Amino acid sequence: MTLATERLAPSQRSPLLESLRSVTGPDWLLSQPDDLLLYAYDGSVDQAMPDAVVFPDTTEQVQAVVRIARQHGVPVVPRGAGTGLSGGAIARCGGIVVSTSRMNRILEVDIRNRRAVVEPGVVNEDLSTHTKNFGFYYAPDPSSQKACTIGGNIATNAGGPHTLLYGVTTNHVLGVEFVTMDGTLVTTSGLADAPGYDITGLICGSEGTLGIVTKATVQLLRSPAAVKTLLASFDSVASCSAAVSGIVAAGVVPAA
Repeated sequence: MTLATERLAPSQRSPLLESLRSVTGPDWLLSQPDDLLLYAYDGSVDQAMPDAVVFPDTTEQVQAVVRIARQHGVPVVPRGAGTGLSGGAIARCGGIVVSTSRMNRILEVDIRNRRAVVEPGVVNEDLSTHTKNFGFYYAPDPSSQKACTIGGNIATNAGGPHTLLYGVTTNHVLGVEFVTMDGTLVTTSGLADAPGYDITGLICGSEGTLGIVTKATVQLLRSPAAVKTLLASFDSVASCSAAVSGIVAAGVVPAA
């Protein structure tokens, strides 16, 4: 497949790149075709070349990038680690890919209230490693916890093999800070059972169409005392289904 290397005319592209460069600096802006190629893919089979890739380091830089994109009339696509299988990190119509890889700080760990505040580029397993000594971990694992980011998980409402016991990402996100497509900063509650509309739930799974998550308050779970992996074989689908139903009915819910 041949990918178009430039979707914008030079008269549009040059001022756009200059504006973006003024926000992130020249080292954190990609615009050459060879550099952009890596960001034309994610974990899906889709391919589409962006016009530029930026690497903001702060919420304020994300706001500035979004406002520049709006001013120039080009789309914005947020990107985490690019491990997603839904094509949500692909710039199908060109425009600017906003990578959150530099926004990878664990800002706060509140063990008493079993929560953590993180930036979107934090890798799932890194948060669990950080809280391991306290006896807690971050449960969601879409089979890529060594590489995927919490921001990407929120965008896709990622699940994985452990959803039977732990649910999906939205079940572990207490609140978010996100930038809308006009550059407005919105913060939803970090408190459980907060009154009002469930904006946090709306953002989870929105694939970046409603805004770019710049911060998240997530729930931590106590690490299990022991983990056992069992493998069983069955002669038929019916006997397998009966066994699974019996296990769940007995109140023993497996993680996967």
